[in-house]
Amino acid sequence: MDQPHEVSSPEKDLRIDRPKILMVDDRPENLIALERLMKDLDVELFRASSGNEALKLTLRHDFALALLDIQMPEMDGYELAEILRSEEKTARMPFIFISAIYTSNINVFKGYEKGAFSYITKPFDPQVLLNKVQFFVEKYTQEQELKQSHKFLEIRIQERTEALQRSNRELEQFAYVASHDLQEPLRAITSYLQLLQNHIKDTLDEKGERYINVAVDGTKRMKQLIEALLTYSRLSNTNDEDIEQVDVADLVQKVMTDLRIRISECNAHIKVGPLPTVPGINAQLQLLFQNLIGNAIKFRREGVSPVIEVGANEVDGYWQFFVKDNGIGIEEDFFKRIFIIFQRLHTREEYEGTGIGLAMCQKVVTKHGGEIWVESSLGKGTTFHFTLPK
Repeated sequence: MDQPHEVSSPEKDLRIDRPKILMVDDRPENLIALERLMKDLDVELFRASSGNEALKLTLRHDFALALLDIQMPEMDGYELAEILRSEEKTARMPFIFISAIYTSNINVFKGYEKGAFSYITKPFDPQVLLNKVQFFVEKYTQEQELKQSHKFLEIRIQERTEALQRSNRELEQFAYVASHDLQEPLRAITSYLQLLQNHIKDTLDEKGERYINVAVDGTKRMKQLIEALLTYSRLSNTNDEDIEQVDVADLVQKVMTDLRIRISECNAHIKVGPLPTVPGINAQLQLLFQNLIGNAIKFRREGVSPVIEVGANEVDGYWQFFVKDNGIGIEEDFFKRIFIIFQRLHTREEYEGTGIGLAMCQKVVTKHGGEIWVESSLGKGTTFHFTLPK
């Protein structure tokens, strides 16, 4: 019968193995002596009787330290050290030379020149070598623990990010379904309220008429909110196939045509500078400019005709767009809040709206790989900046 396979977990995958030490010496009795010296350390010991054998072991294992004899046939310790330092995998591996013959200062200097972290001449105090080995073992263990902590943190961040993305997708799907399903009963309420108003209009007093009007206005505002929610939720239901080259100058002209009545009503003057063609989703970019220009018209100062500027500059591989107005402005404390869905700085009696427009703008810009921010002073106008990749 098949045995069930063990399911791995991040904690198990990130376990730290015992440090490995490579001992290289062509004399077996020296290798045995080193093993006895380090028998109480929590390490794995590997023997190599030649430089070539040592190189083969480094291909299969990651060593915390190597103890190298110098005088060996075919390849001496200096040559082995030079090869280890030239290979990417072992370039940072610490090693200690141990020698009974090459004990002069010139040889010691040569050992350090080859990249040794220490040079011990025989006869030596065993405790000195043991202390050096323990130092490098502890250093290796600390480095591995730090690396594993970083990996564990990265895994946890990735898991949280994926969970948040799933939650956002579910929330957007819920908003879409709920908004869609609410439209039909809302239409029924509005229709029957209007029918009722017409049916009993001759018997309604002023107060009754006002009550019905308030209810009808409420359903209209709810309809606007639902439509805005549907638009917001649809922003995620696009993919790379929807991307095309968008002529922003042409797009802004279409937006101004759509807003022509509002522009005419308040005698707004809109200056449009040179605008580029960018890769993007046409309908979403049109929604972006429509919200920003529409807000510039809506949040105008009383008795002052809106003056709005739209333009773009090339900055570090991006197009940086701006929509500037001479309107009421925004206090700096509210700069981040205005991009949060349903956040309003004014009452509906002051300025109509759903509180979703700037949240949609941010979502469109982010989906296109850019950023959006605001510069403003209360009573002195507002400039919205956003970037789009070229």
